[in-house]
Amino acid sequence: MAEATGAPFVAVKGVTKKFGTFLAVDDVSFDIERGEIFSLLGGSGCGKTTLLRMLAGFEEPTKGRIFIDGKDVTDEPPYERPVNMMFQSYALFPHMSVEKNVAYGLKHEPLSKGERADRVTEMLELVQLQDFRGRKPHQISGGQRQRVALARALARAPKLLLLDEPLAALDKKLREHTQFELMSIQEQTGVTFIVVTHDQEEAMTLSSRMAVMDKGRIRQIGTATDVYEYPKNRFVADFIGSINLFEGRVLSVTGETARVEAEDLGEVTVATERDIAAGDAVTLAIRPEKIALARQAPEGGNQIAGTVASLAYFGKDSLYRVRLASGRVVSANALNARRGGEGQWVADWEDEVFLSFDPSAAIILTD
Repeated sequence: MAEATGAPFVAVKGVTKKFGTFLAVDDVSFDIERGEIFSLLGGSGCGKTTLLRMLAGFEEPTKGRIFIDGKDVTDEPPYERPVNMMFQSYALFPHMSVEKNVAYGLKHEPLSKGERADRVTEMLELVQLQDFRGRKPHQISGGQRQRVALARALARAPKLLLLDEPLAALDKKLREHTQFELMSIQEQTGVTFIVVTHDQEEAMTLSSRMAVMDKGRIRQIGTATDVYEYPKNRFVADFIGSINLFEGRVLSVTGETARVEAEDLGEVTVATERDIAAGDAVTLAIRPEKIALARQAPEGGNQIAGTVASLAYFGKDSLYRVRLASGRVVSANALNARRGGEGQWVADWEDEVFLSFDPSAAIILTD
């Protein structure tokens, strides 16, 4: 992971983009350090791809400035920026071999024929495709085509590589494998990556940091741990992973502990570092894996009885949907730590159970 070294490598300052009356990107600012893998994460229409296109120079900001490596590039065309872009479709030439596809981006570079050939070989070795150099795109797998596109994008030695949904066309298992390949290649080259994705797991795996976007604005920037464990608002808490949300009101605050009357849960004790006071309306957010499931009521702590309404087995863990007396259904995850559940209590449909959670497991949200 890159460390801050003073001036940011990429600085986006107050960037806004309008298409007619539609506000696609709304006063966005953030910094990226050299050598980071930085993700722009959000759902369809949140503005992440428009922001990426402005970084590439394919769109002009309505307002604001963009700096790359200390230089204002806001008004520079794409071909004058130290940037390359890898498109979701890969955009490979079907009639060209793997080698020629990689070499295509170098044809306007001031290189001799030998230097160009050496550069292509270097890139093919980097993505481990040297044995496939003579094949056409239709003769290699989807994952290999993705690596050809990456090699072509890196061949011109850009300072910044923009990747638009780079793994969207791959199946789940290949996507997971390729994520680690991308991280390894980025570490070897030292090129700064900005990745646009709607896939939360992909962003959390790849990124040194990510920006979570909604309706053209950035709602939170941070590491995977920051946005998952310490969301700053309800949108981020609800968008990243699975979560249970309960409306409530603060009854009292003592130091870093609050007593909250929560809808469906009753009175619970939660840890908080937020500036809250008695009477404040809040939302309690609790991840399913932070909730324990038991046959008998545990001693002390936050607990509530319920009945297993449904369950799903995922191999490594199981998801239980527990109906409370109020009718509210709460999700809880249980790790399947032993093969076949040997010696491990496993709840079944319609079982009466108790849910419990530590005070530190609940996140208090005020926004």
